[in-house]
Amino acid sequence: MMANRRFISFIVLSLLTLTTNIHREIHHARADAGGNGFVQTMGTKFVLNGKPFYLNGFNAYWLMMFASEPSTTSKVTDVFREASKYGMNVARIWAFNDGDYMPLQNSPGSYNEDVFKGLDFVVAEANKYGIHLILSLVNNFKDYGGKDKYVQWAKQRGRNLRNQDDFFTDPVIKEYYKNHVKAVLTRINTVTGVAYKDDPTIFAWELMNEPRCITDPSGAHLQSWIKEMAAHVKSIDNHHLLEIGLEGFYGESTPEKKQYNPNNYLIGTDFISNNKIVEVDFATIHVYPEQWLPSTNMSEEAQLAFVDRWIEAHSLDCNSVLKKPLVIGEFGKSFKLPGYNLEKRNDYFQRIYNAIYSSARSGGSCAGGLFWQLLSLGMDNMGDGYQVVLEQSPSTASIIAQQSRLLSSLT
Repeated sequence: MMANRRFISFIVLSLLTLTTNIHREIHHARADAGGNGFVQTMGTKFVLNGKPFYLNGFNAYWLMMFASEPSTTSKVTDVFREASKYGMNVARIWAFNDGDYMPLQNSPGSYNEDVFKGLDFVVAEANKYGIHLILSLVNNFKDYGGKDKYVQWAKQRGRNLRNQDDFFTDPVIKEYYKNHVKAVLTRINTVTGVAYKDDPTIFAWELMNEPRCITDPSGAHLQSWIKEMAAHVKSIDNHHLLEIGLEGFYGESTPEKKQYNPNNYLIGTDFISNNKIVEVDFATIHVYPEQWLPSTNMSEEAQLAFVDRWIEAHSLDCNSVLKKPLVIGEFGKSFKLPGYNLEKRNDYFQRIYNAIYSSARSGGSCAGGLFWQLLSLGMDNMGDGYQVVLEQSPSTASIIAQQSRLLSSLT
């Protein structure tokens, strides 16, 4: 999610707490052919132990941080328990916090063991409640460090850098990132004793939350970075799936597709060429019409029409061009929007869910979605406008549970 709308600073938290080298039919997330608990892809579908697997889940970026503080650890358990109750099976979380309050990574290669143990707890607790995890490895934005922090670290060590996007090209920074990837993937969980790279609780790795390289609209820098880092991840861990973290903006490889981009966005990403990289196992899009197409410039009806076109265009591309599954990695409706009411949020969730179910039922590529974001009771100060608290929103919870049942019926 974009930084200025949806991330809550750690000041609030402190107050609360006082090898895959060929494009194959099956993209690797396995150690053997018999089905061992690792999710795989088969064409445009996800498969778990030989059966179709569909995602109905949520984002909860805060889990590692809350698990690291004894006074808030219970919130992690609460959220997994509630999510499981309504049939959700995947959560997307941060596996980074770079040099900020309660950092995971204090400086390049230096880690806060207490925070790492918090992430260990999250992985173990997710497994207990039958929830798979997508772990994002760095942020495009400044929240929780992100690429800006990596650039700062490199400057402190004498690198002559111009801007944040040097993250994607500077060889020293790329080594910092590769070392972080290795530290996370090879981490031995202190709760379970299982290395992350060997733990089927983890659904997938995500290279970056919403990567953008605005200084290079051609997309060449980001394409090269994705190719290099995807190969690096797979060289360490060929059990798990890998995705990029893209929002879905089209680029120069398909100029005819750029018409689908909101407000003619060109941010250095290229949905087609980025996802064609062989080590990338599935594609993602995010859906935020109210951020990309503000209602001051476009009616709510037109925004919803954009949502339908956005999902359909990417689903068709995954069906026929990429031949990989598609996940709607983030979507939501903020109560801070003018004219918001709960019925509008429920209708919006239902619209997204209908698109997913229709695709899944017909054998299409769109295999699931993760709303932004799930909180537990007593976390009001973590709210960003998009939060869902299941105990306080029974009508929304019912829609989520219905989607879980419908997708489960397809397996």
